Formats: sequence, C-alpha cells, structure tokens
Amino acid sequence: MKTVTRLILALTFIITISCEGPMGPPGVDGENLLGSVIEITGDFTPNEGYELYYAFPSNIKVYDGDVVLVHILWETAETNNGGEAKVWRLLPQTVVLNDGILQYNFDSTNADVRIFLEGTTNFNNLLPAETQGQIFRITVLPAALLKNKAIDYKDYESVMDIIKLNPDSIIKDNI
Repeated sequence: MKTVTRLILALTFIITISCEGPMGPPGVDGENLLGSVIEITGDFTPNEGYELYYAFPSNIKVYDGDVVLVHILWETAETNNGGEAKVWRLLPQTVVLNDGILQYNFDSTNADVRIFLEGTTNFNNLLPAETQGQIFRITVLPAALLKNKAIDYKDYESVMDIIKLNPDSIIKDNI
C-alpha cells in the first residue's frame, strides 16, 4: 500500500511540475532600458533652412511612448572651486533680440530629430555665436523607465540621474 501511495504521489508531482502556463508576449531583444544620449554639434545656415537634422543610428531604437528631449549648451559657468560647469537648457529656448525674437526649437519622430530656429528676427543678421558650433544633447528616455516617476525634464542633471548613464557613454556626432 505504501508503495502504491508513493507511486501516486511521485506521478502527481511529476505531472504538476511539467505543466506550463500560456506563453507571455515576446520581448524586445537588447532593449535599452537606461536610455541614450547623443551629443551633436552643428551650424544653422541659410542653405539648410536654419535647421539641423539628425537620424538616429540603427543601434538606438525609439518606440512609441518613449520621450525624446533636446537640451542646448547655453553657457559654461565657473564653479566655486575654479572649474567649469556646463549649463544645459531644455528646448524650446527663446532669446529676445533688438530686432525681434529668436527661438531654438525641435521636433522628433521615432527615426530622427530636427532642431530649428524660428522667430521674428531676420536670421541672416544673427551673430555667429547664435548660429555656429551649437551643441545639443538629444536624450531618449524609454517609456518603461518613466513609469511612476516624476522627472524634471528641464534639469539636465536630473534626467541624467534617472537614466544612470556613464558620461563616457554619450555618443558624440557632428552634423
């Protein structure tokens, strides 16, 4: 009798552990849940319609629901210990000039980012400091990373803290 009971228990155990539930949805291979940052440098010229265009490389996937931000290097300030600190501002940024308004702005898709100038000023009269060698950081924040998090997108350092990205991992590219 003990042998029959043990045999029934063993068969029940084997049947129970061999059962599988329904398969879950497929995941995305190699999905980057930490985000990406690309630093680009470019010149706003009349030939290019005063805009910069950046296509995401194939190793950076932007999905529906992801957030794309663009920060401009606004200035470099001196720190208390004599070093330098970069001041990044979230676009859009507006500058009031003597002859009108200049705004740095952007739009994006899952494939690219377009950074452009708009406003009431005559772009042909802008100073080189306003159009040449402009440095931007494009940040892709995955939707999965943003769940239930309050983020101050204007604060570049806060965004970097959320994605925990090593500064050496910033992709640098010239347009």
